[in-house]
Amino acid sequence: MIKVHQYYVYILTNVYNNVLYTGITNDIERRCIEHKKKYVKGFTQKYNVDKLVYFETYNEVEEAIKREKQIKGYSRIKKIALIEGFNKDWQDLFLNGKIQLPRSQQ
Repeated sequence: MIKVHQYYVYILTNVYNNVLYTGITNDIERRCIEHKKKYVKGFTQKYNVDKLVYFETYNEVEEAIKREKQIKGYSRIKKIALIEGFNKDWQDLFLNGKIQLPRSQQ
């Protein structure tokens, strides 16, 4: 049996929605827990970036890496437009240990 992997490109922010962090993971729930519990040293810990506001799913790691680099190259305005096109209210999409779609996508 072939195991299918999923990879996620995601954007986190802080409670003020003024800091944006783009990352990649193969386990978005685990990664969100790590960010929320401040296990991730560096930028996200320093700026309290732990609110998931955007994510995309990929089956191929190469595609996810390519997309992460593309988003990291976006201007702040373009990143905000991407987030608001998916999650207009900037709600935290990781609640009670689970990923959820924004209300606007349900």
